[in-house]
Amino acid sequence: MTIFNFVFKRYFRKKSNIIFLLLLPLASVFLPVGEHYEWFPLPMGFQYYGILLLFIAARLTSIVMEDRTNKTLLRIGVAPITHFQYLFQNLLAFSLILMVANFLVVVAGRFIHGEVLVSPLMFFFIYSIFSFTAIGFSLAWVSLFKNKEAAFSVLAGVFILMAILGGVMFPIQALPETFQRLAMLLPTYWLMESMQLVIRGGSLGDFILSLGMMLMFSFAFILFGSRKRLS
Repeated sequence: MTIFNFVFKRYFRKKSNIIFLLLLPLASVFLPVGEHYEWFPLPMGFQYYGILLLFIAARLTSIVMEDRTNKTLLRIGVAPITHFQYLFQNLLAFSLILMVANFLVVVAGRFIHGEVLVSPLMFFFIYSIFSFTAIGFSLAWVSLFKNKEAAFSVLAGVFILMAILGGVMFPIQALPETFQRLAMLLPTYWLMESMQLVIRGGSLGDFILSLGMMLMFSFAFILFGSRKRLS
């Protein structure tokens, strides 16, 4: 598991990554309840944390793009390790890092807000599933570009657009009906849907559907982004 261990060394040697992983998620927990209390009766940080997961996942998957641009993947091609092993160990490390962040956010949220955060275990589960989706999306995104600058120059805008259309920033019902339907094609929509189901006490079938949709997005993105591209 050499590559798995090396991911942690590469990621945490940059102080900015520590800020992204620990300080920003924990700071989001202190945000108050938003204006749309009836729509999302929890502090705003728990809905905006989904956006942070997208940005953290993008910083993590930039490691794969760096390996491609500096020809590390080309050298791995002649090393005693397969492309699958390289990708699996990277994705495993990325997932573990995000799950630790999820755990800290949920525990801090429960400590700060008490029983206002209903079903913390369920929220941890939802965030963890969405973490896989965020990693998969970022991996698929970077696979479309040949250099890091081009890949990340517009990614922030894409994430914000996903948040707006997916109902993270305000109720999805505020959008025109056409956009409400298109929102179902975004993983952020299913993130908010699953969170709402926990808050409102929705049916188990609807909850499984929301999680299943996020997992389907995860598999599709990872399959697309895992193509063996050396240049």
